[in-house]
Amino acid sequence: MIRQRKIELLAPAKNLECGIEAVNHGADAVYIGAPKFGARADACNSLKDIAELVSYAHLYNVRIYVTLNTILTDEELKETERLIWDLYRIGVDALIVQDMGITGLNLPPIPLHASTQTDNRTIDKVSFLAEAGFRQVVLARELSLHQIRHIHEGCPHVALEAFVHGALCVSYSGQCYVSQACFGRSANRGECAQFCRLPFDLVDRNENIISKNKHLLSLKDLNQSDMLEELLDAGITSLKIEGRLKDVSYVKNVTAAYREKLDTLFRRREEYARSSSGISHLTFKPQLDKSFSRGATHYFLEERNLAITSFDTPKSLGEEMGTLKEQRGNYFTVAGLKSFHNGDGVCYLDEQGKLKGFRINRVDANKIYPQEMQRIRPRTVLYRNYDREFEKLLSQKSSERKIRVLLSLKENSFGFDLAATDENDNRVVLTFPMAKELARTPQQDNLRTQLSKLGNTPFEISNLSTDIDLNFSENWFIPSSLLSDWKRQVVDRLISIRRVNYRQEIAVWKATSHQFPLVAKETSLTYLGNVMNAVAASFYQDHGLKSIAPAFEKEAIPGAVLMLCKHCLRYSMGWCRTYQKERSPYQEPYYLKAADGRRFRLDFDCKNCQMKVYAE
Repeated sequence: MIRQRKIELLAPAKNLECGIEAVNHGADAVYIGAPKFGARADACNSLKDIAELVSYAHLYNVRIYVTLNTILTDEELKETERLIWDLYRIGVDALIVQDMGITGLNLPPIPLHASTQTDNRTIDKVSFLAEAGFRQVVLARELSLHQIRHIHEGCPHVALEAFVHGALCVSYSGQCYVSQACFGRSANRGECAQFCRLPFDLVDRNENIISKNKHLLSLKDLNQSDMLEELLDAGITSLKIEGRLKDVSYVKNVTAAYREKLDTLFRRREEYARSSSGISHLTFKPQLDKSFSRGATHYFLEERNLAITSFDTPKSLGEEMGTLKEQRGNYFTVAGLKSFHNGDGVCYLDEQGKLKGFRINRVDANKIYPQEMQRIRPRTVLYRNYDREFEKLLSQKSSERKIRVLLSLKENSFGFDLAATDENDNRVVLTFPMAKELARTPQQDNLRTQLSKLGNTPFEISNLSTDIDLNFSENWFIPSSLLSDWKRQVVDRLISIRRVNYRQEIAVWKATSHQFPLVAKETSLTYLGNVMNAVAASFYQDHGLKSIAPAFEKEAIPGAVLMLCKHCLRYSMGWCRTYQKERSPYQEPYYLKAADGRRFRLDFDCKNCQMKVYAE
């Protein structure tokens, strides 16, 4: 018998609506922001809404994780502790955290997951977090398949989570301080100012312009939809979609797309199985290129490559539709394989590389009539960043999630037994006394039809002949109204049993009594450790570190590295001394010049294959 590994598709939720639709469209787990202290300050949710989402999700064995992944001041710890207890009482399955100070609080028995903000990219770091008590670790987005496999082999008992889709931070998560330094808005406190999406000039030490007015730190969006099997084989068990600020249509489309790909994979690879219950029945065909995207990249999953950046624009291009053939009067003619619709949004890059766009008023074959005419050069590639027909589908009910159930109706000496068994082997048997009466016509087909009508319940009968068992000695008559009442009672009881039988993980946090250094031979922690409060400092002291610097947000350090990036502009320009032969004609150091005149020096750490950004 094949031993199956449960795989989790983890979807984002900006709010309750997004969370419910993530469940409906196939998520095995959903992560959502707490009322406070989440790394997306604009995506907070009330306890009431989180409780409603928990109740809905648990019916399908879908887990709910709440993000508490900012660093905390000493004054915020007590409030955080009360909030954690509130979240535990409403049934939240785990907390995603960054601040180690949380581990020193009086915690309920709720699992803690280490956020990607804790900068998890080595065996040493993942082992440390697991030893400290974390049940799941969110890996850095920058890791390759080889590095992921290496971590899994070194920490085989640790549940590893990896991002598979969505926006990319150019700095290692948790290691970006430029927003705090420039705008007083800390990314580690949930207030990132999106510095990396701004345009810059790249100049050398002599002020020669290398690149002008480009989004040099802006990356494409992650899309690992065709690498899921490789990720699972490397040791990942939780596949995470980014997007706690995205709208509900994004959540629906992207979750459904990954659900379909995973289900196809599971049918071929029996050692992998989904971790929740039910099948999502969609009213649309998921298409990833119809949701917000700056262009797709595998990032560094297959090692370093040039196809990771989005220098021209930090905005969504959407799906490539074709090219403009010619412009006549009040319309364009287009050459392409895909058709536009009335009301679609179209964008393109002009001759200066700037993103422009228009809304389509009317389509006539390959002619498109814009609401406002623009001058566009022939052969310009056109993209659709708003598909009106697709969005209309998603604005309506677009999926139902149903749990398979088997029904059995049998006679007994004083009436009938109606039993229901769901796909997780939860079983209900109710006995209904009734005087038996022979029917005048055959009842088997009618009884099966009536029993199969489960309406708005979470359950479905997949096959009338195999999922409904009738065991009668005679052709007994049962009124349809009575049968419907029996069915309702059985379904209500089965829902109650599913809720009672839901297995919530228990994790009692125990402070380790032995010394366990963060990284071998290290005894100190710099500002990169993001230690904001005294309890977090005590955590590291208890684990063998003697010198612990405060967080950058608490004590700014002149000359500190503000961004630590795997993305390298020397490599992007073709002048990498490790991977490329061509040498730069420009004199280092290079500088990024922002529109407001501020300058940022670049330093290339080739030994560690990283780019560092400093303020001038």
